[in-house]
Amino acid sequence: MTISAFKQHFITSVSDFYTESESTFLYSIFIEKIVGLDSFQQRRFSHQELLIDDEKQLLEVIAALQTNMPYQHILGETDFYGMTFFVDENVLIPRPETEELLEIAIREIRTLAAHTSELKILDIGTGSGIIPLVLKKHFPEAVVSSIDFFEKALETARKNAAFHELDIHFIHSDYLNIELNETYDVIISNPPYIGMEEESEIADSVKEFEPMMALFSPTADALIFYRKIAEDSKKHLNKNGLLFLEINQKLGPETLELYKGLFSKVELIKDLSGNDRFIFGIK
Repeated sequence: MTISAFKQHFITSVSDFYTESESTFLYSIFIEKIVGLDSFQQRRFSHQELLIDDEKQLLEVIAALQTNMPYQHILGETDFYGMTFFVDENVLIPRPETEELLEIAIREIRTLAAHTSELKILDIGTGSGIIPLVLKKHFPEAVVSSIDFFEKALETARKNAAFHELDIHFIHSDYLNIELNETYDVIISNPPYIGMEEESEIADSVKEFEPMMALFSPTADALIFYRKIAEDSKKHLNKNGLLFLEINQKLGPETLELYKGLFSKVELIKDLSGNDRFIFGIK
């Protein structure tokens, strides 16, 4: 089959799951990944016959997409904040909102870093390692630590750290049941914040292929992580230290209330879609 003929086959085959523009985007990604042709070459060599092995792999991609498997899992990687990260079924696929969180964090940390000799950053809920690794890349002199309860997620995070040659102190522990023994200049987290009652609102493609423990609060209290972070901020965040949190858009005021009185400045920030999404605090 020629590349152009396969393109039509690809788009038709996944039309029940993706729009035509989305299908075209995915087709281009997988042709580049498997065949090695970028978008310009795909047009230039559109009448070229696909190799049998390449066509077989591409058909397997279609079959996987038809199960609702996220294309990032099929690729085994995703781009985030200008970096490539390995992803699998053990970690969440990074969302654009977390890029917004990091934009806020990097902007504010730059000011703090200019007046701090040894910047210490704690990330709570490592996942694939996107938050600590992006911060370490932008602040290479910082000491960055990152906690996660799920060992398989930490394996993926360590793989990403090795790929980017960045040194992160990964901690395998249940954050909700540990006592921190250091103080930090920055605490940042995108913890599980979806309430159990919201499960019906989550797409099947997310529930079936991404780790539930990274999505849903482990108890009926959707704010349990935020309560613990608030308590830890009292003793383990240095004066003038910074707090950055991604939160449940439905619980913005309730989450903000946990941090009032603990910080000299604390605010609720909306994401680009206009939803309450972030907490930013200065102690």
